[in-house]
Amino acid sequence: MCIACLPRHGFSRREMLKLSALFTAAGALPLLRAAEARAQEADAPVRIGYLPITDATPLLVAHANGLLEAEGLKAEKPVLLRSWAQVIEAFISGQVNVIHLLSPMTMWARFGSGAPARVVAWNHVSGSALTVSPDIASVADLAGKTVGVPFWYSIHNVVVQKLLRENGLTPVTKKTGAPAANEVNLVVMAPADMPPALASRQVAGYIVAEPFNAVAEAQGIGKVLRFTGDVWKDHACCVVFMHERDLDGRPEWSQKVVNAIVKAQLWTRANRSETARLLSKDGPNRYTPHAQAVLDKVLAPPAGDTEAYLKSGAIRHADWKEKRIDFQPYPFPSYTEELVRSLKGTLIEGDATFLSRLDPATAAKELVDDRFVKTALAASGGLPAFGFPAAFTRTEVIAP
Repeated sequence: MCIACLPRHGFSRREMLKLSALFTAAGALPLLRAAEARAQEADAPVRIGYLPITDATPLLVAHANGLLEAEGLKAEKPVLLRSWAQVIEAFISGQVNVIHLLSPMTMWARFGSGAPARVVAWNHVSGSALTVSPDIASVADLAGKTVGVPFWYSIHNVVVQKLLRENGLTPVTKKTGAPAANEVNLVVMAPADMPPALASRQVAGYIVAEPFNAVAEAQGIGKVLRFTGDVWKDHACCVVFMHERDLDGRPEWSQKVVNAIVKAQLWTRANRSETARLLSKDGPNRYTPHAQAVLDKVLAPPAGDTEAYLKSGAIRHADWKEKRIDFQPYPFPSYTEELVRSLKGTLIEGDATFLSRLDPATAAKELVDDRFVKTALAASGGLPAFGFPAAFTRTEVIAP
């Protein structure tokens, strides 16, 4: 595959270089200094930064339904950003103060660049899939082909590499030349560029958050080969990331933000089709460019979808009773610990030496601040209100 031939609106080389620079403490330093100046705003409103994907749902619902204001907070209209580089840059520099971020990227931000920020909650569970061309019948059929991932530090990259290795394939990152017969070339692409690349056969598949898998289905250019939640049960994808200066300096403010996010998740679970309307391009705030029918496919799937996916093999663990996307805010330590272990064995481009220094249990404690979400859950019926067991511990289940 010609990497230079990827769609021009995607993850440009400039974006990749920018993120690579931010992977270092030195690269993040100028932005951190800018953030220090903005930190003088003691009464700064809630400023949400997001990508137009379903991962942002709780943040957008909290804004749309006035849940932030109901907590007594000032809130600006969420800022739509076009790439993870923009999200990170806006957050580290203090332009936005509440974001959803790929869970592995939070490790990079915290431990790779020294960003003083922590995970306060999960935004959702599952909500991603491996989508392939119609002629691909199995993971093994990806041999010698190219697959798109949204970023090296993503649960998508972790899961797809697990699937490839389970099928005797070796993930590689070739810039030139074709992959060997037992290799699968991985390339980073912006989610919005994945369906066009699949349609034009520049990639044989991609693994990404919704609704871009549903987009491929709606356009008839691809099919879901596996749902990631059917590989790693109830995994987090995007999490809520906030500045330590807010968590420690404005704990009451931070608690109210998390309260609103938890209430937004509860509302979303009970109003899935209405949520699709709110997020759609025809919704009152036009948060995303997606049609409601596509978002309904993810948030409120038609009857019969599960049976069809069981028949095709996209779902293999019917007993897990996974939804295409679900919502549960508690950041289980076991997940973060297993994610650290998994990332250590995942092919990642760039300088990832910080991963070798991370102890899973210590990293989970330093990265996650769960005091606010525990309080918010206690006031909202606890985890059982979200259809999950009450305990704040669990065992990770990964079964390709």
